[in-house]
Amino acid sequence: MPVTGSCHCGNVSYTLEGDAPSGAVSCNCSICRRKGSLLHFAPADQFTLHTDPAAMTTYQFNKHHIRHNFCATCGCSPFGGGTGPDGKEMVAINLRCADDIDLDALTIHKFDGASL
Repeated sequence: MPVTGSCHCGNVSYTLEGDAPSGAVSCNCSICRRKGSLLHFAPADQFTLHTDPAAMTTYQFNKHHIRHNFCATCGCSPFGGGTGPDGKEMVAINLRCADDIDLDALTIHKFDGASL
């Protein structure tokens, strides 16, 4: 069953094909730590954005490998994107912005992004 999600005000919404994830990545890099994101990574071709990109603002820092997208109205960060280690485009949905995900049931995998 696909995963759907959005920002708080609903201006940025998406669908991710595939089953709901059973785990999430908690990264301690400077931005993820501040946002409190719980991330699920997937190939970009499984992701459909239902939003005019003009409704979003994108922020990049450090090596500019990841596009941190957020709603220009409410500021929530429902997803980001970039190039994976294999060179393929990927998305990272913030499961805190996904519909019908039981966050307490997720297996949390810690990633030391602060050391990169």
